[in-house]
Parts: sequence; structure tokens; C-alpha cells
Amino acid sequence: MKPRQQLRRLGTGIGWRPEIAEAVERMPGIDWVEAVAENVCPGHLPESLLRLRERGVTVVPHGVSLGLGGADRPDASRLTALAERAEALGSPLVTEHIAFVRAGGPLTASPLLEAGHLLPVPRTRDALDVLCENIRIAQDALPVPLAVENIAALINWPGEEMTEGQFLYDLVDRTGVRLLIDVANLHTNHVNRGEDPAKALDELPVEAIAYVHVAGGFERDGVWHDSHAHPVPQPVLDILSDLASRVSPPGVLLERDENFPEPGELQRELEAIRETLEKAATTGEGSRAATGTATNASADAGAHADAGGEAEAGSEAGAGARDGDEAGAPARAEAGPGAVTAAPRQRLALAQTALLSALVAGTPVPEGFDRVRLGVQARALAAKRADVVAKVAPELPGILGEGYRPAFLTYAQGHPMTGGYRRDALDFAEQLLLAGQPEDAETRRRLREWWLERSGPAPLSRRPTARLARATRRVLLRR
Repeated sequence: MKPRQQLRRLGTGIGWRPEIAEAVERMPGIDWVEAVAENVCPGHLPESLLRLRERGVTVVPHGVSLGLGGADRPDASRLTALAERAEALGSPLVTEHIAFVRAGGPLTASPLLEAGHLLPVPRTRDALDVLCENIRIAQDALPVPLAVENIAALINWPGEEMTEGQFLYDLVDRTGVRLLIDVANLHTNHVNRGEDPAKALDELPVEAIAYVHVAGGFERDGVWHDSHAHPVPQPVLDILSDLASRVSPPGVLLERDENFPEPGELQRELEAIRETLEKAATTGEGSRAATGTATNASADAGAHADAGGEAEAGSEAGAGARDGDEAGAPARAEAGPGAVTAAPRQRLALAQTALLSALVAGTPVPEGFDRVRLGVQARALAAKRADVVAKVAPELPGILGEGYRPAFLTYAQGHPMTGGYRRDALDFAEQLLLAGQPEDAETRRRLREWWLERSGPAPLSRRPTARLARATRRVLLRR
């Protein structure tokens, strides 16, 4: 691989969300913003993002649905969509997650299931081999460099073979990918999984960091929930300080996705981040990042970089540079030497499908997992699913009122998501109507009209027939 060239310095930024778009535009000292890639249409960019770009503010698309840690190779259409957003926004890089978001399908001869959220990959050689190949495929398809983010987790995989730092070190060593380090996720994994953030920073290649995420959460019954809806706590800032004492991160970004406070509170959180970075810089220790820390990491993790062979039984539980700005242009993994064989992908697929099925379909908990923690994760996934459906289809909570959430959670217990949130909203309404719900006739009439208007390829007034089966529609029309 070519030596990795340094990306431009981004500075201090904030996650751009439509709910705080105006506030972000007025905030002083915002050098860059990050937008959820799936919420941006290249042909119809939000006016707020266009104004920010005209002012010279960098916009980075942050993907959430690619599933690079899944057993399947990255979907070509999703990669194309991510590339289109990077080009439309003139972004210097794109980012995604080290996670899986769906499982099942042809590799397991089972229905495809959607998690609706980011789930951790097992830190095994099988999973690392698959992830490395998936990242090379993504690098080859993207017009700008890719950085991947460590995620927060509620659960531990049994039979893991590496620490998070070792896993990330090997990933960077084998692919040249950059890292998006979320210090809030390091804190989450400290509380939920007993992992030492300092040890993770000791082991991972900090010189590969593209930028850093900072976010808040809350603790309940000994479990830390990475909510992105609460103020940034001091322990997260302490981890940021530790990281910044090792290396000067090219960019640091505040994330907030829910429960948006007044702009003044967001500004104070940004100031706290800046002060943390400035204090860490005065320690004079940043110069050791590219030498001491990286060397120590190689001592612990380097042995894994060339590890061959197959995982033990316990593990079963790019823009390749078109210019000189990335680490090189690895050949497509499907064709080149060292490509992953079918066996690791299938083993990973079976393990991930068993876990996801237990979380969203009520099947037995796979051996080695903590049943209590899986229950917490399952409830969190259902709650997240209800929240997102309410955003995608705000008419549903408007029609159903206080009955929306309990009705949706009941529906979710027996109906795993298989086709995305918009399909999920339609399926939820359909199931309610087929069951003769809601009991109130007027509410049921409004729900039926909503479903009929949206259940076909065009609005009801402009199509001769509905898309769903005639028999189902006749039942619904009678209720």
C-alpha cells in the first residue's frame, strides 16, 4: 500500500440535523458538519447545507445502513448512493460503521432480517477477514477516502479472539482504512463490557484517525445507553482528553440526534470540547502518538495482522485511491489473492442471523450470550424501531395518539422488520386493520385511508389498483 496521506484538518464540528439546522447556521466557530447520508437526497440538498457549503463549511456524509460488518458483500446500490452523496456535497471523505445491520438471506437460506440499528461484529478472525474484504470493496467503489467508526455495544460475543484495539489495528494494517473514533462509544463499552478505554487507545493506530465523535447518553440499571439525546458527561470528555494527549485529531464533532436543547446549551458543549482539546494539547505528549503508541500497538496486535487459518469453534457464536489522497487502490477482494472464501462468510452469517433472530423474532438465545443483556438489547431495538417509524410516518402517532407506541411494540414482537422503516410503517398499519384495530371506528377509518393512500406505487387517486393483494384490501375496506 502507498503511505497514507493526511486528510485536511476539519476542526470543530456538529452533527447537522433538520431540527437544529437554523441553530447550526448561526453558531460561531463551526468548521464542519456531518449529515446522515441516508437522509440527504443528492438532487435536492437541504437549503441549510447549501448555505453552509457556500460559506466554506465542510459537509461529511455519515452512512448508517451499509452494514460493512455483515456477512454479505456490500450492496452495490448502497455504495453508489453513498458515492453520489459524497460527490454532491463535495466531501473530502465519507464515513460508515464497523457493524452489521441485517442478517439472513441466501447465505443462511432464511428470511432476511433488519436490525434497524447498529450491532457489534464478533472480534474474531472470521469476522475480521470478512470486514477487510468488505471495506476493500467499499474503498474501490467510493470516490473519496472511507473512515469507519467503532460502535457502542450492550452485548458481548462469546469466543472473541481480539480486543477492540487489536481488531482495529489489524483492520487498518490490512486495508489502509481510516478510523472515526467515537469516544462516547469507548465509554459505553467500558460500562457495558468492562473494556478499558485507555487500553483501547494504547492498542489502536491513532495516526489513522480521520476524526472523533463526542456524544452523550445515560445509565440505567448498570447499562449505559448511547442515546445521543443527553449532555456529554465528564467521563467521555476525559477519554477525549486522553486521546488528544496522544495525537491531535484532525476533527472533533458533537453528535446530538434527539431531545435537542436550546442552541446555547449546544454551544456550551462545543466550548467544553474545545477546552478539553486545548488542555490536552498543552501536556506536550501529542508528539508520541505516531511513534510510541503505534509501536506499542504493533507489539500487542501485530501478531494478528497476518494470522491465517480459520476461527476456532468459539467464534461461530475502497476509495482505493483514484488520487494520491488514500492509502492505495487495493484490487477488488473478490478477484485478488487472499480473497475470503465462502466458509468464513457462511459461518459469520449463521452466527449473526442466530443473534439477530433472537433479538427481533423471539427465537432462542444462542449459546454463550447473556440472556439478560440480550433482553435489554431487544427492548432497545424495538423502542428505536418505534421511534424511527414515528419519524418516517408521523401521521401514525397523530392518528393513534397515545395508543401508537404500545400498539407498535406489540406488533414488533411478532413481526421482524424485513424491508426498511417505510415498509414497516405500512405493515404495522395493515396488521392493525386486519385485526380490527383500533376499536374506535373513526380512528380505524382514518388509519385505513392513510394505509390505502400509501400502500401502492402511486397515490390512490392516481392508480387504478392497489399494489397489495386484492383479498387483503377487500378485508381492510370492510372494516
